[in-house]
Amino acid sequence: QVAAATGHTVVLVDQSDEILKKSTKGIEESLKRVTKKKFADKPEAGAEFIDKTLKNITTSTDAVAVVHSTDLVIEAIVENQEIKNELFKRLDKFAPEHTIFASNTSSLQITQLANSTTRQDRFAGLHFFNPVPMMKLVEVIKTPMTSQKTFESLMDFSKAVGKSPVSCKDTPGFIVNRLLVPYMVEAVRLFERGDASKEDIDVAMKLGAGYPMGPFELLDYVGLDTSKYIIDGWHSLEPNNPLFAPSPLLNKLVEEKKLGRKTGEGFYKYK
Repeated sequence: QVAAATGHTVVLVDQSDEILKKSTKGIEESLKRVTKKKFADKPEAGAEFIDKTLKNITTSTDAVAVVHSTDLVIEAIVENQEIKNELFKRLDKFAPEHTIFASNTSSLQITQLANSTTRQDRFAGLHFFNPVPMMKLVEVIKTPMTSQKTFESLMDFSKAVGKSPVSCKDTPGFIVNRLLVPYMVEAVRLFERGDASKEDIDVAMKLGAGYPMGPFELLDYVGLDTSKYIIDGWHSLEPNNPLFAPSPLLNKLVEEKKLGRKTGEGFYKYK
């Protein structure tokens, strides 16, 4: 959406036409919300903006077929190393030499993903934040093999889509999640020890630190399975780091399929 809205030609690839229809509809709804604010007194200009943006987007279920005319591939599939590697390996064979590959992963090592291709110098991390149309930040992750030219191109692209890029080395969680995930798990430990209630911890962090959501609200929003997956991955990389120690309560909730907002219950219950 943000790439199309800033005049880029986008091909959105997913597994089925059904998913793509749903995605396109989601983008259209999101654009309507944006235009309400942006073009409050000019409904015609708003309608034109939506129409122009949607014209920049085509869809496909065949990544290989469309990659040959692409300058930049941004991968945002399931957070699974093997599945990502497989996709990059396949696309690497068909993409032009100049094409840059980027992953939107929030927790996997970019270097390991880059190693599944022959274009390690044209490979980097491009981590957008949810919800992307609202959030200004993009983390641009440079591996030891990423060329300066690739890095600069991605910084420029981030600015061209109206974002504020920051740069970070290929370290677990980059900047934001490296600080945020241990903070959320530390909140769970505080609650596990019985030091404070989850409601009071959430209120304290919202009113005392100015956070829009407390850690338990945020965990439920992100998905407890996703949070567990990230912390487990880092724990296997650095087993002696106490920040990355697994949480028995988090594991128990995931086992009970209480994954947060998406399942109707996590630390809190949702109607």
